[in-house]
Amino acid sequence: MSAIALERPRARTDAVRSGLGRLALFVLVLAAIWGFWEGYRWLWMHQGWTWPFVVDDITMPPLQNIFGALFDPATVNGPLLIDLLWHAALFTAKEAAVGFAIGATVGFALGVALAHFNVIQRGLLPYIVASQTIPIIAIAPMVVVGLGSYDIAPWLRVAVIAAYLTFFPVTVNTLRGLQSVDPRALELMHTYAAGKWAILWKLRVPAALPYLFSAFKIAATASVVGAIIGEAPSSIPDGLGGAIINFNQYYTLKPENLWATNVIAAALGITFFLIVVVVERLVVKRAPEQVA
Repeated sequence: MSAIALERPRARTDAVRSGLGRLALFVLVLAAIWGFWEGYRWLWMHQGWTWPFVVDDITMPPLQNIFGALFDPATVNGPLLIDLLWHAALFTAKEAAVGFAIGATVGFALGVALAHFNVIQRGLLPYIVASQTIPIIAIAPMVVVGLGSYDIAPWLRVAVIAAYLTFFPVTVNTLRGLQSVDPRALELMHTYAAGKWAILWKLRVPAALPYLFSAFKIAATASVVGAIIGEAPSSIPDGLGGAIINFNQYYTLKPENLWATNVIAAALGITFFLIVVVVERLVVKRAPEQVA
């Protein structure tokens, strides 16, 4: 009991040290990026270099101006830019979350089907791969117009576009993960006369969890990109896509607003990624070979 009691404070201390170390690394990287940006601006403007592009307050605004713009009114006598972008980010997050859920579900189901039926894998997998070679900006209007005949909220159409970017990495990694099971463990399950359903949920899926969460990390950020892109053809002004289009029209007058919108969009993608990381740590307790 005393040994266990001693281990707990040590574990907490190690966790605190690890957290402080990561925080320090984050601050260090952020400071390095800030220094690189400002150093690049100063050097190119001081020397008058024009390659690869002319550097000035329009092409590369000072970072303090970009972050300062968040706390200035977005329009004359209007709300602060950060308030406007906060509500826009929440709207886009709703679309991305639903799109991620749809895409992950479809991708997992496709991965299971491909792993269990070689005929489906040979016939369908090339088309799944080919679907990702079509630019999303070409698919988005088709989805919007195609679903326009149904009584579906416009933001749900955007969620479908986000799902289009989400399902592919989940499908491929699900297939790879389900096929990564140790053959000895699979043979043992067959020895006990386990059915395909039992083998799937008790052996294959636990072994595939690391692969699945690797896909979820990619899909989470892709869903945000899909939602932002999908808002343009959907004529939805409430999300980050609408804000980007709006501030793009006035870029030469207020470039800081567009850059600040990009910062919020990046922060939303990072948030989605971190949520998946947290869930992964709660779910994946052991390595796949130990699970098998």
